[in-house]
Amino acid sequence: MRTFIAVDLGGTNIRAALVDEKGKILDIKKDATQADKGKEHVMKKMEDLIASLKDYEKADGIGLGIPGPTDTINGKIIISNNLPDLVGYPIADRIREHFHKPTFMANDVKVAGLAEALLGQGQGKNNIYYLTISTGVAGAMILDGKVLSGYHGHGGEIGNMSIDPNRLSIGGLNRGAAESWVSGPALVREAEKACKRQFKHAGEVFEAAKDDERAKAVVERFKDDLAVLLAGVCFVCDPEMILIQGGVMKSSADFLKDVEERMRALLFPGMRETSLASATIEEPGLVGAAMLAKSLL
Repeated sequence: MRTFIAVDLGGTNIRAALVDEKGKILDIKKDATQADKGKEHVMKKMEDLIASLKDYEKADGIGLGIPGPTDTINGKIIISNNLPDLVGYPIADRIREHFHKPTFMANDVKVAGLAEALLGQGQGKNNIYYLTISTGVAGAMILDGKVLSGYHGHGGEIGNMSIDPNRLSIGGLNRGAAESWVSGPALVREAEKACKRQFKHAGEVFEAAKDDERAKAVVERFKDDLAVLLAGVCFVCDPEMILIQGGVMKSSADFLKDVEERMRALLFPGMRETSLASATIEEPGLVGAAMLAKSLL
């Protein structure tokens, strides 16, 4: 059976794994990133982790999952708050030359979406949109089993897409940007303003909405905002299914069905078969990085 090396590079940790073509993780290694020590230190750690994997030499290729906007053509990070020293560095080229194996690189959300499309809820479907709603909002389009990256590597990204240009700009994003209004922190922020009390996380807001009309109003606006965002995705991509993961999805029973109905009401009648579902793959970052290599070889 074919195998692939997967790397999940994060600001805190680097993980490397050997994954078979069915998505089974055969070996996995992890170490602290220590990005403050510079790019050479991080790259050496990545190389050492890969080389420590059992039977890594037999792998057909290498897939790298990288946080933030990524130049998938040239294998470089475009923007990164957590890995600033690696911005513009030819990561994929270096790994390719070091191990003499085909090496591919994409944003971590895109590779996670690929895992779901090929091995998770999206199996058997040609057109999948993958969305993560957690501290931030990010997305990826998977078409015919491959990640749609676009001209600059930003294809499928919706975190900075405006759902209402009449709202404020928050954190330097566009006015009414999706991440500013449908992320977990955004839901907590708006609930605290409305209810005049603190919430630990978005789940508490959904619970409060069952008894508190002020919290309910915040949740209802969240549902409307998410429906508008996903309807926009549908008009551009027309996916068969939208798969959603992230911390906010722990409360999916409190909002997902309503959002699906509201999204469909905004679409043309012939488009209303698109469904929403929770993502299911464990370790989507690593499995997806391996599937990135598989899909491009």
